[in-house]
Amino acid sequence: MLDIHSHVISKDTERYPIAPLGGERSTWSQERPADEEDLLAQMDEAGIGKAAVVQSATTYGNDNSYLADVVDAHRDRLVGVCTVDFVATDAVDRLRYWLEERRLGGVRLFTSGSTMTAQSGWMNSAEADPAWEYLSQTRFPVCVQMRPQGIPLLRDVLARYASLVVIVDNAARVELSGGPPYPAAQPLFDLAAAGDVYVKVTTNTLRRAEKETGGAAGFMRSLIGAFGSGRVAWGSDYPAMAGSMTEFVALARASVAGLPEPDQGNFLEKTAAGLYPALTGSATG
Repeated sequence: MLDIHSHVISKDTERYPIAPLGGERSTWSQERPADEEDLLAQMDEAGIGKAAVVQSATTYGNDNSYLADVVDAHRDRLVGVCTVDFVATDAVDRLRYWLEERRLGGVRLFTSGSTMTAQSGWMNSAEADPAWEYLSQTRFPVCVQMRPQGIPLLRDVLARYASLVVIVDNAARVELSGGPPYPAAQPLFDLAAAGDVYVKVTTNTLRRAEKETGGAAGFMRSLIGAFGSGRVAWGSDYPAMAGSMTEFVALARASVAGLPEPDQGNFLEKTAAGLYPALTGSATG
């Protein structure tokens, strides 16, 4: 089993200063600052072989130093997903540094989230075009953390850069109330025809779905019905979500237990391995 979305927070704030995007640090990173040792211990306990570790932008902003150092020390089990300011004049240089020199496996755009409740509008701006062009050429996977209001912006980008590989974080936080057929989630489902688009389903998404008619299993059937299981991957969101990885794994497995085994395998492992080749092969503890 592979985890496509976890975080690490260093306990050494002198070496790795706190500098969150927007100036506001996330509550979870203060209450549950799990470092790489904590992460690996949780992975071992839950039976997770390898993981894609995503930059905690609400802790470190665009400084991916701790993430890169952790990945360097644990390349047998971890791959890193950095955050870069796409509208900065040196955005392409920053992408080259983190992705090519520091050998991280992908990039994440933080256009909205726990400390930024409004949807940013810069995603399809002219200032961001050089970064999109670079990623279109290199095909590093791009995670997009956004709200449903960001879907039209992403569609515009996809129309102009057809070679992009995009992963929609947290299923775009779409509204799931009422259960199947999830009418408010239709803009997300429609992205399946917009390009090389994948969806990351985290513990947050599954917990929200569990509260509605059909539960998490109902949402997974609808999502996989739209995208196919080969374009849907699981992420624990540890330690942003309260609880243990063992709990998160149990919820993930239960959400797809009624689906054919190939679909379960894609969601829990194979889609992640295709997006981040460094996650393939054997893992050692």
